[in-house]
Amino acid sequence: MSTASEQLAKEIQQRRTFAIISHPDAGKTTLTEKLLLYGGAIHLAGSVKARKAQKHAVSDWMEIEKQRGISVTSSVLQFEYEGYKINILDTPGHQDFSEDTYRTLMAADSAVMLIDVAKGVEAQTIKLFKVCKQRGIPVFTFVNKLDRNGKNPFELMEEIEKVLGISSYPMNWPIGIDGEYRGVYNRQLSQIELFDSTGTHGQWALPSTVGSVHDPAFREILGEEIYESLCNDIELLDTAGERFDTEKIARGELTPMFFGSAITNFGVKPFLEQYLKLAPPPSPRNSNIGMIEPESEEFSAFIFKIQANMNPAHRDRLAFARICSGKFTRGMTVFHMQSGKPIKLAQPQQFMAQERTIIEEAYPGDIVGIFDPGIFGIGDTLCSERRKFRFEDFPVFPPEQFARVQPKDTMKRKQFIKGVTQLTQEGAVQLFKQPDSGFESFIIGVVGALQFEVFEHRLRHEYGVEIQLQHLPYISARWLFGKGITAKSKINLLGDLLVEDNFGLPVGLFRSEWALRQAMEKNPDIQFLPAPPRGMPSEE
Repeated sequence: MSTASEQLAKEIQQRRTFAIISHPDAGKTTLTEKLLLYGGAIHLAGSVKARKAQKHAVSDWMEIEKQRGISVTSSVLQFEYEGYKINILDTPGHQDFSEDTYRTLMAADSAVMLIDVAKGVEAQTIKLFKVCKQRGIPVFTFVNKLDRNGKNPFELMEEIEKVLGISSYPMNWPIGIDGEYRGVYNRQLSQIELFDSTGTHGQWALPSTVGSVHDPAFREILGEEIYESLCNDIELLDTAGERFDTEKIARGELTPMFFGSAITNFGVKPFLEQYLKLAPPPSPRNSNIGMIEPESEEFSAFIFKIQANMNPAHRDRLAFARICSGKFTRGMTVFHMQSGKPIKLAQPQQFMAQERTIIEEAYPGDIVGIFDPGIFGIGDTLCSERRKFRFEDFPVFPPEQFARVQPKDTMKRKQFIKGVTQLTQEGAVQLFKQPDSGFESFIIGVVGALQFEVFEHRLRHEYGVEIQLQHLPYISARWLFGKGITAKSKINLLGDLLVEDNFGLPVGLFRSEWALRQAMEKNPDIQFLPAPPRGMPSEE
């Protein structure tokens, strides 16, 4: 093996790239901050409770996120810990932004599933877990908010198995009774870790006392009742629980389970250290020429996110690229498959939320920000000219809500078109036009209503455009595919609307499932597809 190959293999083994998934309000952004805290990337966490004092979570950088106290866009955070190079993909928990989360999961090698100890497995968690299962990526579970009363740990294990269809193996176990927890028991090391009550509410890395479960001092500290309860629980887990199996974890069939409280740092450090040992390094990615191995010396990457105006002062636009193989170096020239042109990547950046640094090199698993002059799209492939291919297509989700939009001030036409175009390219909304209707109005489609609010907010604050937004009665979109079919074709849709998408493909908008069925029956030669035909948009 050459020195370059050895260095590449070493760098790959050091990397961990994961997404954090959960239902809203499970504490995802707080957990992200605490991982950064232990990684030394930040020294004081702005807890969620401190937002009233203008201390906002470091991964929530967009103005509307600060106002609403929720994450509405994925953010990328990178730091090092004990020799590992970690890429965290913090995703929006709100279901209205599930598209962004789904795309982000395409760039992850594993996922951390965050569960509220009091609420258990919730609706959005189920949806996101299914995506992880379809992709076959390992899932690690962090049961959060143990500083509050919640469900019995055995009850949560049963719920995960019944609702998600995956077995769990508790890596640690909460010490306490009826929600009054004092620490965690590490099953791998057979030791107790007790947390000191410092009253800092998790703003600083929390000191702890570590020792063996057999140390008589711990029986005295915990008290007889708690100590006996812990011993009984551990015996039950060891005799009746799942066996620890790294192969099952790698296949996504067994989830290692950790207990803690992100806001107080309870159990966060043990989780981080165990996760890094168990989680997979960068994995192969599927393409039209087969699996692309990270160890391949030919460079490749794909774009999974585009974000305009991360720095409003500069009006910039960044494409987030997941490196899949080879070594990335600043200034290198790569081949952009969708445009069919070579591109020089002059100012690659890595992130700490909105804080960015220019980097000289990066490796598989890393997320790199690339300046985008408007040529990149979600799912685009970057590769070497010697080995051209395309990574597998990203899923497209049919919008369920629609609105006609136009600027209130016609003098702002140029800014309006620029804003709508850029937000569409980001994947924030889907854009439709009525043929021959001119510029005056567009129709936008979204999965969730909150996307309309973010769309309107960003046009106002980033592009200086006030809009009129008229909600439309349609509930579903279908791409029409058939010989000679265009958006100008005479098709009987029974009064529903025929439009074209951003690539000129014909799309029917329907008011009801009944209307859709009727249209399908009256047009048997046309396919009504819930997503664009594979490959077609990129060939336009």
